[in-house]
Amino acid sequence: MALKTDDIRAMAERVAATYGMEVVDVEFQGSAKFRTLRIFLEKTEAERAKLIAAATAEGADLLPKGVPVESLSGVTHEDCASFATDFGTLLDVEDVVPGSEYTLEVSSPGLERKLSTAKEFERFRGSLIKLKTSEPINGNRHWQGRLKSFADDRITLDLSAVKQKGRAKKAATEENIEILRSQIEKANLVPEF
Repeated sequence: MALKTDDIRAMAERVAATYGMEVVDVEFQGSAKFRTLRIFLEKTEAERAKLIAAATAEGADLLPKGVPVESLSGVTHEDCASFATDFGTLLDVEDVVPGSEYTLEVSSPGLERKLSTAKEFERFRGSLIKLKTSEPINGNRHWQGRLKSFADDRITLDLSAVKQKGRAKKAATEENIEILRSQIEKANLVPEF
């Protein structure tokens, strides 16, 4: 029996919605007895807006220094534990994970969260990101810069935002580079403190 990640994601989204959260990503890794199902959650946009309003009203001292409030997922340990209990029970009842041994891990996407959807690239415009392309662009596959814009499924990185290293330093003859989202193999936020 093959693992159906789309079915697992749909189940996770139903459970997350009851807690005012949404699923950011689902990963299943490992083999035999060392399998791990990871679910990454964050509060819904409406719930994050409430948290931002509360943090702004009470003062910026509640936020980690230098972390933009938009980057926070709003998910607590208690949220993860409650979700894991309910979702784990549902997984066992529905028997969607073949075999009996696996570890369920539930967490927020973290400060170095993965970016993959158009909505995520739009949301984190202005943030520092690092990415790896599937094919070299200007002789380089690794880029880091400020996400200047996202339009027409194309991102624009401001390379002058960080000191480029290695091949990127040689390849960065311009201050900006445009990369199609389809060319991105992996992209993550870079925390700024």
